[in-house]
Amino acid sequence: MNTGIFPPAKRVGLLIHGLLIVLLAALSAWGFWSLSRAAAGPAFVLYLLLGLVAFSPIPLLGYRAYALFRAQYKLDRNSLELRWGLRDELVPLGDIEWVRAARDLMQPIPLPTVRIPGSIIGLRRHPDLGVIEFLASRPADLLLVAARDRVYAISPAEPAEFMATFARAVEMGSLKDAKPKSQYASFVISQAWQNGLARFLWLAGLFLNIGLAAWTSLLIPARAQFALGFRPDGTPDAVPAAQLVIVPLVSALLGLSGWVAGLFLYRWPKWRVLALVLWGSSAVSSLSFLVGILFIVTTPV
Repeated sequence: MNTGIFPPAKRVGLLIHGLLIVLLAALSAWGFWSLSRAAAGPAFVLYLLLGLVAFSPIPLLGYRAYALFRAQYKLDRNSLELRWGLRDELVPLGDIEWVRAARDLMQPIPLPTVRIPGSIIGLRRHPDLGVIEFLASRPADLLLVAARDRVYAISPAEPAEFMATFARAVEMGSLKDAKPKSQYASFVISQAWQNGLARFLWLAGLFLNIGLAAWTSLLIPARAQFALGFRPDGTPDAVPAAQLVIVPLVSALLGLSGWVAGLFLYRWPKWRVLALVLWGSSAVSSLSFLVGILFIVTTPV
C-alpha cells in the first residue's frame, strides 16, 4: 500500500448547495430588480432588505460547495491528510492514537449547530474526548480520528475500507517522519495582508466603497429625482432619488466578489500577480462608480 485517497460522499451535498445558491440568487436578483422600479417608501425598504438578506448567504454556500468538491482524506504509511476547502491538516501516522466509528461511543458526539447535507464542519466539545473538529459531509457513519491535540470527525464514503487501510498502514510502519501541517482559510488572509500592495488595494477599495455609500446617503434626501440613464430621444430618464442606492450596492457586491476571487488565487505563488491585478481592478471599479455618481449629480433632470 502506498497511498489511499478516500473522498467523502459529495453528490447530494453539491446538489443541495447548488439548488440553494440558485434559489437565493434568483430571489436576490428579483429583490434588486424590484428595488430599481420602486418609489421611496416601505416597499423600497422591503425590496432592499430582501435583496441583501437573500444574497448574504451565497458567498458562504459557494465556499462550502467548493470545499466539499475539493474534500478528500489521503492516507499513506507516513501520514493522514485531511483536506476540506482551504483547510488542510497533515497528521503524522505516529501521532494518531486510534480510529473508531462514532456510533461505538457510549455518549453521542454533538454535531455542529449550523449544518446542511454536504457541509458538517466546525468545532464541538465532547466531555470525554475534548475538542472535536468536524470535516464531514454527512452524520451517518462518522469516523473519529484521535490525534495528539484534538479529535477529527470525518466521513469517508467507504468507512470500512478506510479503517482497513489505516490498520495495514500501522502494521507496515512509516517509511519516514512526516512533519505535521495545519492550514486554515484565515491563513491566506493573514498572508496576503502582509503584502504591502495587497493591503493598500484592500484598504483603497474599502474606503472608496465607504465614501460612495456616505455620499449617496447625503444625496438622496437632497433631491427628489436623479437621471440614471437616457431615453431614446436623448433626454434624461429621471427616477426617484431613493433608487440611487443601487449604485453603492452594486459597487460593494463587485468589490466583495473581486476580493474573494483574489484570495482564491493568492494561495498559489504563480497566481499572486493575477490576484493583485484583480484587487486593483476592484479598486478601480469602485472609483469608477464614484465618478459615475458625480456625472449623475451633474446631469440635469
